[in-house]
Amino acid sequence: MQDHLLKAIAGNVRIYAAVTTNLVQEAIERHHCRHVAGAALGRTMTGALLLAANMKNDEALTVQFDGHGPLGKVIADASPNGYVRGFVGNPEVVLPLNEKGKIDVSGGVGQDGLLTITRFTGMRNPIAGSIAIKSGEIAEDITQYLYQSEQTPSSVALGVLIDPDCRCIGAGGFMVQPLPEATESDIERLEKNLKNLRPVSAMVHEGLSAKNIIQEVLRGFAIEFLEEIPLKFQCQCSKKRIREVLSSLRPEDLDLLIEDGSAEVSCHFCNTAYHFTKEELEEIRSGH
Repeated sequence: MQDHLLKAIAGNVRIYAAVTTNLVQEAIERHHCRHVAGAALGRTMTGALLLAANMKNDEALTVQFDGHGPLGKVIADASPNGYVRGFVGNPEVVLPLNEKGKIDVSGGVGQDGLLTITRFTGMRNPIAGSIAIKSGEIAEDITQYLYQSEQTPSSVALGVLIDPDCRCIGAGGFMVQPLPEATESDIERLEKNLKNLRPVSAMVHEGLSAKNIIQEVLRGFAIEFLEEIPLKFQCQCSKKRIREVLSSLRPEDLDLLIEDGSAEVSCHFCNTAYHFTKEELEEIRSGH
């Protein structure tokens, strides 16, 4: 199944659901993630895509978890056109399973720090908000952020299923929000559905699409399906952009690279390495 995000509305309830198995697997491969890092990064990227879904096409956002856990920072950038990228500070961390027998994402992320969401809306300064991390489980903290910082009651579910060989075999999530006009009956029905719901990663692993997930969450509602967006792990880096970064270095730092005979620069977000020859470095140096 291709990764995709689907938007829908059911009376006074709005929902976005996503299947992200392939892009999470690509992130795991690019960053050589072990299980904890793969689950944390996959959830964060999926959450970022759901949050970006209600933005305008030329906007974007960044989700950053900095809980001072062994994983270090977990960061994802997403845009409403379905592109996402992300990285984790220490992708090879190995932790025992938690008390529920699950991957210990909370232990990897940590609970002594901040969740920060930054929205880039085309204004001179981006809009950033932060809350203290409460659980480190990603979805719970994003739900808390939406309620605390944006006064938006929401339910966010994120899941990443990883096999013993560190391959993602099911990833996805949803974000459902009662609109201001929602009745008590709407909310009660929604809460009942959520209480009886299977884990979202299990649903994706079983072959459910975003449409099927929405039908599960909004069982008993009259659903109107809206826009479907293909999703993809995609970084904005390029050799031209890395060259611009190198050109911002001090001349003496460029001289050291030239003495070494070449330079290789890797992008944090996608782990792509860009090689610069001595001649290319000298050309950059001559621009100073």
